[in-house]
Amino acid sequence: MLKNKTILCFASGYDAPPTSKHHVMHLLARDNTVLWVSYHASRKPSISKGDLSHVMNRIQKVFCGINRVRKNLYVLTPLVLPLPSSKIAIRLNRVLIAQQIRKAFKALSYGPVQIWSFCPDVSYLVDQFDHEKLVYYCVDEFSSFTGYDSEQVLLDEKKLCSQADLVVTTSRQLQKSKELLNASTVFVPHGVDYAHFARAISNNLPTPADIVGIPHPRLGFFGLIRDWVDLELVSKVAINKPQWHFIFIGDSKQDLSPYRKIRNLHFLGPKPYELLPAYCKQFDAGLIPFRINELTRSVNPIKLREYLAAGLPVVSTPLPEVALYKHLIEIAQTPEQFAKAIETALSTSQHERHKIAISMAGESWQHKLDFICRQLQGGTAA
Repeated sequence: MLKNKTILCFASGYDAPPTSKHHVMHLLARDNTVLWVSYHASRKPSISKGDLSHVMNRIQKVFCGINRVRKNLYVLTPLVLPLPSSKIAIRLNRVLIAQQIRKAFKALSYGPVQIWSFCPDVSYLVDQFDHEKLVYYCVDEFSSFTGYDSEQVLLDEKKLCSQADLVVTTSRQLQKSKELLNASTVFVPHGVDYAHFARAISNNLPTPADIVGIPHPRLGFFGLIRDWVDLELVSKVAINKPQWHFIFIGDSKQDLSPYRKIRNLHFLGPKPYELLPAYCKQFDAGLIPFRINELTRSVNPIKLREYLAAGLPVVSTPLPEVALYKHLIEIAQTPEQFAKAIETALSTSQHERHKIAISMAGESWQHKLDFICRQLQGGTAA
């Protein structure tokens, strides 16, 4: 485990729902100083209401300076020009961001610097800092995201991989593509906050008020509701199985109006991470209804292990990484297959739920980080 370092972390906004970057940086902050740089320059913003609101919110944070969010962990939202294909913007960002980070360093007590980037396009920045290690933590095929300049992302990512001392990938598909760019590429599946989610199977958690009136069986999903979530698939199942209730928790950028008309589809909006185990306790199964495309073939959903740690039987579309857990979950693709898989999941006994939860005990984020640190310090990649 690393100690007495300064971790310069490039990642998307800290105030987003917890993902791998949050869990990893929280652990590193126990024995190191972490400066989280909220970096949003991979996609040129549109004139949509959501993007304009995000820009205004970001500008407010820029003027707030360094924000201490927990012991040893500080968040800096720098002024950035979100024009990933502009050479002028890149040159300006190189100066602007580097100056802002150096100023932040002066306000912190820090040791040898390591750069950990969860963003693919910061290669132009890393030589601005005297660092002993560079880690590229790749969790998605960023070039496949809607709104991204695919060609530019691939060029930027290729350069960052060539600079990195270690490339961490969270799916085998990502490992296969990134190890062509850097031999020091390792596959590290996402971990899980086991103690947090296992409360759903062992603790008497209160029932959230907004789920009380929804009958069982309750089939739950939590996470971002984006274009990779197959709402069409779920709605077809819901129409054919009106006695089942499908509950979606999370922020949505999709038009939900057609689906809100289906009485057994329930969209509850985003919920605090702290409350997710209480919702899991009320679910009869967890769902991962992702579309299968270039983006999701490289996805390793964090929610899979969170559902399992909560003792939930899981029904998922055939994502390559999820399929590796087929001994624990049900996999289906068509509406008919999905309905049949849910029926099987609903027959899971309480004893089997406890076994499902216990199977995740060795998948903690600490286990994953320990492995990464061994590789970074000279261990053999595996």
